[in-house]
Amino acid sequence: MPSVLLRRAAAGAVAALTALAVATPALAGGGSTIGSPGLGDSYFPLAGNGGYDVRHYSLDLDYNRTGNQLDATAVITARATQNLTRFDLDLRGFSISSLRVDGDRARFTRDGQELVITPKRMLRAGRTFTVRVDYAGEPTEVIDPDGSSEGWVTTADGAFVVNEPQGSPGWYPANDNPRDKATYDFSITVPKGITAIGNGRLVGKHDHKGKTTWRWREDSPMAPYLATVTNGVFELRVSKVGRIPLYHAVDPVEVPKGAFDRLAAEAEIITFFSKVYGEYPFSSGGGIVDHAPEVGYALESQTKSQYDETPGAGTVVHEIAHQWFGNSVSLTVWQDIWLNEGFAAWSEWYYDERHGGDTAQQSFDASFARPPTSSFWTRPPANVGGPAVMFSSPVYDRGAMTLQALRVKIGDKAFFALLRDWYAHNRDGNVTTADFVRLAEKRGHQQLDAFFQTWLYEPAKPTTW
Repeated sequence: MPSVLLRRAAAGAVAALTALAVATPALAGGGSTIGSPGLGDSYFPLAGNGGYDVRHYSLDLDYNRTGNQLDATAVITARATQNLTRFDLDLRGFSISSLRVDGDRARFTRDGQELVITPKRMLRAGRTFTVRVDYAGEPTEVIDPDGSSEGWVTTADGAFVVNEPQGSPGWYPANDNPRDKATYDFSITVPKGITAIGNGRLVGKHDHKGKTTWRWREDSPMAPYLATVTNGVFELRVSKVGRIPLYHAVDPVEVPKGAFDRLAAEAEIITFFSKVYGEYPFSSGGGIVDHAPEVGYALESQTKSQYDETPGAGTVVHEIAHQWFGNSVSLTVWQDIWLNEGFAAWSEWYYDERHGGDTAQQSFDASFARPPTSSFWTRPPANVGGPAVMFSSPVYDRGAMTLQALRVKIGDKAFFALLRDWYAHNRDGNVTTADFVRLAEKRGHQQLDAFFQTWLYEPAKPTTW
């Protein structure tokens, strides 16, 4: 099996090629002006598109749960990273009534989830342009390779909208790759009595003709899969941690009592991790507790962690930790999902350690007690085996074990400085495992190839490291 050093060199080469593909995906084709239909992620090759960088999404959505009907307009502001005579967006289903680029009607075709757009005039590299898509139909629930549901998952009174890793094109046209972050405005119109919750701050709400329009704004860059417009019957409460507003929404009919108490802990958790990792990344926060048994999991949607039922205390800690690691510091390729989940799982361990529970080392020891024959050891976190198992326990627990073992190896002073630097250097950006290895070696003042090879890549229980 290749060493970490070889993997790192290969990863560096891949990262360089990937960056080139985002900026100029068709150079290898002799200077073609066609944006690529995907960004080549090994888990989701057609996720995202080449030739442009989205700067902002403005989504105007009118949804009625009766008939599951969505009438919508998306205005996308982007910058061309190459000359473009054609480019793609990701969108599943819907009828498109109008599509314009810079105000001019553009030709378009559909090819699976690819919305293939030919503007009236070529878009020059470096130019900012807008795409307006008017569309309508039933938003799509997406079934992932592991069998889980995501996208627009209907509930009894609305929809639980969660997108990791590929659900966003089920309800809006997007450059659906975590590398292409953008800011967002949401205008969500629903029947009066229904609450619609988007990312970021609530900037407006008004009633008209039996409907209510909720307007939300996320002013920090956000990966497409972290967007949400969950809607239904909710009780919405607003509080603050410092100057940051926290929006807490709970289904008052279907969710047992105690959910608001769970969400109230967010303020202390944010304060705690702000001291450990650095200031909270965003200008708002909050959580949503819905009754969505078909989903069966929680998700760290940016600034609005979402829970399909009343969460356990550890789950709330986990999702808040993701606001730093996963949301602000985001993976570049899905194979590196341990950079999200391992960090959030270790954060749970450390939170417990500092709040009278087991130490992180005791949590490590409990996981390490699994016998060598356990399947837990055969799927190393940085090479877990594909999208069908990308959310399996080694990504979380062995990812967390990697961090705890690193903490012991380089010492607390270097380890916590590493975590703070990892966040500070990469805030609002994208990272790879190779990036983390390099920074760990720099802060730990030692060569760590064998260590990371053992913990992240070997399909066996570590014996020495």
